[in-house]
Amino acid sequence: MTGTLWLVATPIGNLGDISPRAREALESASLVCCEDTRRTGRLLQHLGISAQALAVCNEHTEYRLIHRVVDELSAGHDVAVVSDSGTPGISDPGERLVQAAIETGATVSAIPGACAAISALITSGLPTARFVMEGFLPRRGQERTDRLVDIAAEHRTIVLYEAPHRIARTLSDLAEVCGGDRQVSVSRELTKIHEETIRSTLSNIGIGEPRGEYVIVIAGRLQNEQPVTEDSIRGALHEALASGLSRRDAAAEVSRRLGIPRRQAYDLVIQTAPTDEAETQ
Repeated sequence: MTGTLWLVATPIGNLGDISPRAREALESASLVCCEDTRRTGRLLQHLGISAQALAVCNEHTEYRLIHRVVDELSAGHDVAVVSDSGTPGISDPGERLVQAAIETGATVSAIPGACAAISALITSGLPTARFVMEGFLPRRGQERTDRLVDIAAEHRTIVLYEAPHRIARTLSDLAEVCGGDRQVSVSRELTKIHEETIRSTLSNIGIGEPRGEYVIVIAGRLQNEQPVTEDSIRGALHEALASGLSRRDAAAEVSRRLGIPRRQAYDLVIQTAPTDEAETQ
């Protein structure tokens, strides 16, 4: 019989949120996979637990850890996976270990608990029936631009994570693509003494001095907003080209303004622009 891979939620601030089942799983596991052995070590010390073994599991080491985890499970031992805080596998390591454990026939089970995304969502005051978790945005380049465009067009409530040194830029970028009147909720220090949630619009949100990790919850695009058709895209492209923009810049501008993929706008601008327009691709 194989062991069980336990995905164990840990507190996101208040240590009182650890569950008895989580404590039991951490105590009985032959191996605890964690992002930071010092941070998890302090949690275990607080719980009065002496772990049998700790292994670093982060974006750089998770793949290399698979063989060790599979060997433990195959030997009938239980393995616990934790993140620095909250539920592992959500914008944190764990996904690859889960896939490997399933492929070997091991049992995979979650011990639920704190999750910053859910806590911020349910206290945001925004619709919760349908939502999408985006995690951290790409930091730069076309991948970030494309993701922002997708968010602007999304009808469901969107949940994002962001670091303190990037929060101001991200809120500014979101206001640009989504429109300043889009409702937003920004939470930080959840479950801690200085827990704070600010609710406003993207153009008016003020977060003060950035500190702590942030969860951003954004209202989805209204269903009754004017639908974007191919004709409306072509019309916007004609206006952008007439103002003197190049095909590439016109596509970028219309993509941002209408909340459509940049590739779609660029394909149409190639058809819309005069055939004798020369531009380096």
